[in-house]
Parts: sequence; C-alpha cells; structure tokens
Amino acid sequence: MRNLLMKVNYDGTHYDGFQTQPQGNTIQDKLEHAILHLTGETLKITGSGRTDAGVHAYGQPFNFITSSQIPLERWCLALNARLPQDIVVTEAWEVPLSFHSRRGAKRKTYRYTINGNRFPDPFQRRWQHHHPMRLDIPAMEQGLAGLLGTHDYTSFASRKSTKTSHVRTIFEARLEVDRSMCRPGSSDQGVIHTYITGSGFLQHMVRIIMGTLMQVGQGKISADRIPVILAACDRAAAGPTAVSKGLALWSVEYDENEN
Repeated sequence: MRNLLMKVNYDGTHYDGFQTQPQGNTIQDKLEHAILHLTGETLKITGSGRTDAGVHAYGQPFNFITSSQIPLERWCLALNARLPQDIVVTEAWEVPLSFHSRRGAKRKTYRYTINGNRFPDPFQRRWQHHHPMRLDIPAMEQGLAGLLGTHDYTSFASRKSTKTSHVRTIFEARLEVDRSMCRPGSSDQGVIHTYITGSGFLQHMVRIIMGTLMQVGQGKISADRIPVILAACDRAAAGPTAVSKGLALWSVEYDENEN
C-alpha cells in the first residue's frame, strides 16, 4: 500500500466546494471518480480542508491510500485525462502512511480578489469580486492588522459553524494592489488582492472578514471598530459575507518532516 500526496488546482465556479456532497458535484467527487476510472479502486481521498461552493484553489493538497503500482510520474497526466478541464492535478509524491493532509497542515493562506476598476474584466469575472465604488485601502489595511494574533473568531464565523472552538491564529495578512490594468486618467483603483495566513479557518471566516473590510473601505465601519467586533464574539457584530467567487485557497504548508 502507498500513501500518495497530490496537489490540485481548480476553478470552483460550477462546483459545490471541495468536500463530497450527496449530489456528487464536488472536487472530491470528481477526483475519486477519476481514480476509480484509472485504478478500479473505490476509495476516499483526504483533502487539506473544505472550500465553499464557488471557491477556487491553487495547489490544494489531498492524499489517499492506494494499492496501485502506477509510477508517480504518470499519475498527474493520467488523472487529468479523466477530469473535467477546470480541475487539474499538478504534483504527486509518495509520503509516509501516517501522513494526513488535513491534520498535518500547519499554515493555510487564502487570497481574496476585488476588482476595484470602473468596469469588470470579462476574462477574470469568475475569480474577482467587482466593486467599482471607491475603497479606502489604507483603512482596510488598518482593519486587517486588527485581526492578527490568536483570538476567538466567532464574530467572523458562520452561525452554522459546528466547531467546538472558534479560537484560531492569523499569522500574517496583507493587501497588494495591481494597477497594471488601470486606465490613465480614470477612477480605476486596480485589482486588490488580500492574503490571509492562519493556523486554520472557520466556515465562511475569510469571506466574512472581507465583507467587513469592504465596509471599512466604504466608510461604513471604522477600522478602529475591528478589535471591538472581534471581542464581541457575535456574528451580528461583523459585516456581510463576501461573495465566494473572489476567494481562492492559495497555499497549505506542512512541517518539513511531515512529507
């Protein structure tokens, strides 16, 4: 038996998230079906975590135990030939049988993308939240800094969260603005990428953070209120949940001796 660790990129537009659902329209379902078609094995893969419906991923890890002797270098091409074009496996390794892609994850980074230009980009429309009204980016950066550290993030978790503890750690958070597509002399603000790295994330946590930060950017909430919202431990204290299409799982990190 072998434990194989792989990474998958996907456009989540047409899927109900990563984790399997009864209707079978998830990334996990498509991957397991492709493995069955390739090896004849009916198995369950373990993902590094869940993503919401419509959320994307760049290199999401998953692992599974297989008795197949297919050489490592053939797995990616073989699976991709059996997957929809919006799901692509990019890397494969053999790891110890004890490796678990979810329990072993130490740091996860998500990226949320806002197109702040006057007009949407038709080529990026499925991966960006278009918000043409002026945003106060320095205020958003100040609000984001107020979320760093180890806290109870109940205010930024879905009311449907089933986790026994909402304590998590946000290690790093930053905004980057790409102005390469701004029209000279226009009101275009550029494409605003927000990167948030944490020990783990609650259901809808990043999207609620972003919905709240956009209200900060619009002047509806003061950046100074973010620590107060955090301390309230009340979902009603925070802003709305931002749309899913702007969110992507960016990276997952493990200890060097984990794989």
